[in-house]
Amino acid sequence: MNQDYIKPNPWSLIEEGFETDRVKSSESLFSIGNGAMGQRANFEEYYSGDTFQGSYIAGVYYPDKTRVGWWKNGYPEYFAKVLNAPNWIGINIHVNEQALDLATCKKVTSFKRELNMKEGWYIRSFQATLPNDIEVKVDVQRFLSLDLDELGAIEYKLTVLNSDANIRMTPYIDSGITNEDSNWDDKFWNTTSVASIGNRAFIEAHTMKTNFATCTFMEATAEVNNQMIEVLELQDEELVVGCQFQHELKTNETITLTKYGGYTVSTNHKPSELIDAANHLLNEASELGFEVLLKKQKQTWAAIWEMSDITIEGDVKAQQGIRFNIFQLNQTYLGKDSRLNIGPKGFTGEKYGGSTYWDTEAYCLPFYMATKNQEVAWSLLEYRYNHLEKAIENAKKLGFSNGAALYPMVTMNGEECHNEWEITFEEIHRNGAIAFAIYNYYRFTGDYSYIPEMGLEVLIGIARFWHQRANYSSKKKKFVILGVTGPNEYENNINNNWYTNYLAKWCIKYTLKQLQKVKDGYPVDYDRIIAHTKLTSDETDLWDEVASNMFFPFSKKHQIFLQQDGFLDKELIKVNDLAKSDRPINQKWSWDRILRSPYIKQADILQGFYLFEEDFSIEELEKHFDFYEPFTVHESSLSPCVHSIQAAKLGRMDQAYTFYLRTSRLDLDDYNKEVEEGLHITSMAGTWMSIVEGFGGMRVLEDKLCFTPQIPKQWKSYSFKVNFRNRIIKVSVSVDNTSFELTGQEEMSIRVNNQRVILLPGKQVNV
Repeated sequence: MNQDYIKPNPWSLIEEGFETDRVKSSESLFSIGNGAMGQRANFEEYYSGDTFQGSYIAGVYYPDKTRVGWWKNGYPEYFAKVLNAPNWIGINIHVNEQALDLATCKKVTSFKRELNMKEGWYIRSFQATLPNDIEVKVDVQRFLSLDLDELGAIEYKLTVLNSDANIRMTPYIDSGITNEDSNWDDKFWNTTSVASIGNRAFIEAHTMKTNFATCTFMEATAEVNNQMIEVLELQDEELVVGCQFQHELKTNETITLTKYGGYTVSTNHKPSELIDAANHLLNEASELGFEVLLKKQKQTWAAIWEMSDITIEGDVKAQQGIRFNIFQLNQTYLGKDSRLNIGPKGFTGEKYGGSTYWDTEAYCLPFYMATKNQEVAWSLLEYRYNHLEKAIENAKKLGFSNGAALYPMVTMNGEECHNEWEITFEEIHRNGAIAFAIYNYYRFTGDYSYIPEMGLEVLIGIARFWHQRANYSSKKKKFVILGVTGPNEYENNINNNWYTNYLAKWCIKYTLKQLQKVKDGYPVDYDRIIAHTKLTSDETDLWDEVASNMFFPFSKKHQIFLQQDGFLDKELIKVNDLAKSDRPINQKWSWDRILRSPYIKQADILQGFYLFEEDFSIEELEKHFDFYEPFTVHESSLSPCVHSIQAAKLGRMDQAYTFYLRTSRLDLDDYNKEVEEGLHITSMAGTWMSIVEGFGGMRVLEDKLCFTPQIPKQWKSYSFKVNFRNRIIKVSVSVDNTSFELTGQEEMSIRVNNQRVILLPGKQVNV
């Protein structure tokens, strides 16, 4: 049974009623972020119940030394921990000296949370009877500013309902925090100074080893009946500092505390100027005030939604799901800083570590290309170019040479920092996703300049890796790639994973084409790159030999490509014949049993058919879909979206819709029973793809934008916008009509259901 306590609502997440066993799940679901920092939806006041405290600063990490029983050469030295940062949201509340703690209150009623996705704010309200029988009502609102992205704001209102009472409010900041997932219980932070001046407080701390310097800061004011309350400075403690407000509150009177806080970081300021930068920010915030900051927040989110919204009529759960996914993607990454990337948990949890996986190139890039502008997509590609030397170092550690590059499975700074051997050494298909993203960027934007400026060097490093990673099999008289893990991580150390082999062949062939194209059209760049990489025609001839003679396992009996050499040796029991008590297998079975089973964690061959669909007929897709989907357990968040797109292409809209709901509500309905650890941010881009590429059928074919729109029977209509080469097209699909509207200066030709359609600016065209 999936969780179902989140109320269906087109623009908000709403939870009603206080249940201690769902606190951690809600902390994930109601998380907020602004691209530069983020936090789980922890309570401001002290909570003694089960909670997962989490505040995170983009790009700040700790290299936690890898912990393994048996060290292997080439093993990553460390696992990058996304660090739980000092907490700035805390506000301790005492009512007649009794602490307000929802875990110990006699009664909690009218509890409600709302995350408003349209306007980018989070509220929580409740009434509680404390152990001393005083009843209070609390209303809290908070947001992380998109405009001042080092700043967050909280408005905390408390009303006493049944008695006069002495209220003590203690807003504070605290660097005495720990990560949930330390390998060695290392100390991650070193607090160097703690200071308070009136209603402001500052904690300077730096990370151990990586030495990121940070200043966590706050300012607080309190008022009753528009009268400011005097602030009492607190005695500075070693790790905690704040201030205090005390007031005798009459029955039904309300005290309002406003708190601003956040982080200034050495990635953006000189370490010696962090407190000055914090003071400057607090001056600006207090001058503007909570309401003006909130108004600006609403305006900025309105601009984001103007371009990225997908509307669905007639299915509120589907509508809520897609907006939740789009909202979280925008909270995680806005493309302002090419040093940053899109972590799989974003700012919602610590699992997986690292700031980027291959998910960015395979799933997230299409979303950002189509809903932002090409500069944002360029930043994501530039991130990989900036890490090329590290990728060459990573390959060298594993025995590769001559500038071969292996991009990491998980990274913060270009170094591999994933701590599972079967992933680190074997899941090398990630290299191909980066090359494909370069191709995909040019295909969609029409901007070739990235390839001669940066991309060709990346492609050469990747092609060199594939050439060296393949070896010739005299038995098969073909080149093979042994000892790998494909996207389906439920098969480790297998030979000739079809997806990996196909990517290797494609990467080499694509690189050879780009070498010729840059030589012909950009001779200065070509000469620079050849001089730097020392590439020769003898070497590229060897590449071509590998690509042209790559082995692909194939079953004549089933007329399908095999996922890997030994797939048909397995006991082929379909998922539908598994007992429900065995699911999910990753939580019920031993790893040994999983590896011997036919069960597929996520799309593997079908991932290849998705990326390279022009290479295969619809009949081939259907045959492979029908064979492999029945063995797929979809226990990866990246699986349902690819299957939704493929099912839609096959015209199986009921199946496509089922997969869409699963991907869009993966976290909201907690399909994998793990949402309390954080959200699945990168797979959320796959939800967008399910609608735009799946139901909308959007493709770029022969340099033209094409659509083959369909609509699930559960919907009355849906619409989305895409920014294609600086022209914005709105697509609206209903049961009996599809319309297109073009924003721009000049007409545009597209293809709809294989027919040419001319769009004129400002004119709606119905098909």
